Amino acid sequence: MTYDDQQIRALLEEAREAAEIILEHIERDDCITVFSHMDADGISAAGIMGVALSRAEARFRIRVERWLDEKVAGEIGSEKNTLPILTDMGSGYLDVLNEVMKGRPLVILDHHQPNGEPDESFVHVNPEKIGIDGARDLSGAGTAYLTAKAISEHNKDLAYLAIIGALGDLQDKHEERSLGGVNSIIVKDAVESGYVKVETDLLFFGRETRPIHKALAYTTTPFIPGISGEEDRCLTFLTQLGIKLKENDRWRALRDLSQDEKRKIFSGISDYLASRGYKLDTTMGLLGSVYILVKEEPWTPLRDAREFALLLNATGRTEKTGVGVAICMGDRSKCLEEANKALEEYRKRINKHLRWLEEHPDRLEEMENIYVLHGGQTIDEKMISAISTILSTNLPNLKKPLIVYSIVPEEGLIKISARTSEILTRKGFNIGEVLRIAAEKFLGTGGGHDIAAGAQVPFAERKLFLEFVDDLVKKELNKIEGRS
Repeated sequence: MTYDDQQIRALLEEAREAAEIILEHIERDDCITVFSHMDADGISAAGIMGVALSRAEARFRIRVERWLDEKVAGEIGSEKNTLPILTDMGSGYLDVLNEVMKGRPLVILDHHQPNGEPDESFVHVNPEKIGIDGARDLSGAGTAYLTAKAISEHNKDLAYLAIIGALGDLQDKHEERSLGGVNSIIVKDAVESGYVKVETDLLFFGRETRPIHKALAYTTTPFIPGISGEEDRCLTFLTQLGIKLKENDRWRALRDLSQDEKRKIFSGISDYLASRGYKLDTTMGLLGSVYILVKEEPWTPLRDAREFALLLNATGRTEKTGVGVAICMGDRSKCLEEANKALEEYRKRINKHLRWLEEHPDRLEEMENIYVLHGGQTIDEKMISAISTILSTNLPNLKKPLIVYSIVPEEGLIKISARTSEILTRKGFNIGEVLRIAAEKFLGTGGGHDIAAGAQVPFAERKLFLEFVDDLVKKELNKIEGRS
């Protein structure tokens, strides 16, 4: 979407106000605590603020959380003589934050749909407030970057981290899987600062680092049944296409292949998916804009921004968020080794869960208006976001929202991740609002974006919650059909 100058100016003015508050607290030598989310966007946002605060010689610390709930909000409220900064979280929990932080300074740098009005003492930077799409056109890391740039123009060199955050949040929904909207302004900053080069290529995981058959096997968006996660089958598949896999006894990576070889692979996958009933749109998801981080070493997972994002996501989902933040802040030694181990563990967990689903197709239930994946305790609650994304891109002709949940017994709740289709959101359907309303009815919390959202609901209410979501989706879709 294209935004007018007034909207962009309003967003930048909000970022400037946040920067002024932050600088005032730094000047007073107050401690600053950054709270952020554990996914790639949240970790990138925390890294951006960490570098910006470090350069401004601030006293600060960073905490990365699984989610924001009443317990975390209470801990934020208990911070004394500090300025809390929330990155990639906060907007969906304004009612809770208003209670614990009323009359006290708080900076929220977010992009999720707000659930009300913030206390007048807060500075709330969010593109959604001024009509900019926070699901597609600016991420939490992007909001943090605009604020960091307002703190100092020297922070323009952090634009690449905002690109990583946006890609980690799957905002590459524009033509040729590119970043658009306000993100395109950030891409321009990254290119001008000499950190990023943009090309069009196949979007295999590990284009810089992995042998081509492994890169294909590691590709899960889109998920290619019988190929994703199956290295031996990928070897056979590529060999049958006539792709030369080695050069002088060294495995070739995607970056080594000619354009003709890449076209041959793309056509081969298209034919393979078509034979299994998938539409061309699925294959097109393998082709798009590649964001190359030119100051990172070639043949490392940090060279490609999508791979960098997956690395950060892996550190978050394997409880090594400090490692992810350290990498964003410049560590390229031991932390990178730890992150690579986390990535391998993350990939194993993803493939394990997908294999489990293939073996237990009955766990994917089709209700009247939604699909529900009953993950139980088998699917780790830290992995359900990734699983819901993979499933939503691979359920042919997804016409209903997808709800994935897992049980968190120690918390006495279920963690929910939901996805819907671009077709429904274009009509005006909003899964974030559905989850917010449904979760609040059952004493939980929820929200997010129109196309992707999450919630936490007491375990005892899960059956009634799912039935209510099913009914609420029906009512919302009927409203939409009535307007059209």
